[in-house]
Amino acid sequence: MPRRKRHRLVTKEPPVSVYKPAGIPAMELEEILISIDEFEALRLADFEGLSQRDASTAMQISQPTFNRVLSSARSKVASGIVQGYVLRIEGGRYRLADGTGILECLDCGASVDMSSGDKSSCQACGSTRLRWLRWEKGMRPGDKK
Repeated sequence: MPRRKRHRLVTKEPPVSVYKPAGIPAMELEEILISIDEFEALRLADFEGLSQRDASTAMQISQPTFNRVLSSARSKVASGIVQGYVLRIEGGRYRLADGTGILECLDCGASVDMSSGDKSSCQACGSTRLRWLRWEKGMRPGDKK
């Protein structure tokens, strides 16, 4: 059985989630999906100028994993620019550094607010099988997507 994937630590979600070529409706263009953790790797390495070692420490992942995430992000951005695709930034396995966000119980589907006291188990059923959900603007703990 493969090892469970760890969530990558992200400072904050990107301020803009879609980039597209000017003058062409997005519906007419192909789309490339860039995950939030790939965006964070680009931000740390190319915008902040951190070394891969420092950036991987900031995201709490290994340096080889950071290298794979960064290479994937760079390839997607280059393809999007060269071929004129829409770049959509969303999803991925990540958690926010400030501790905000929502976990979902895999057993009963209830939401666990990360700002509450107990973050290790579901308040509804007691299960410890939790996964991260993205905290949408305007969402409150317990809201469903």
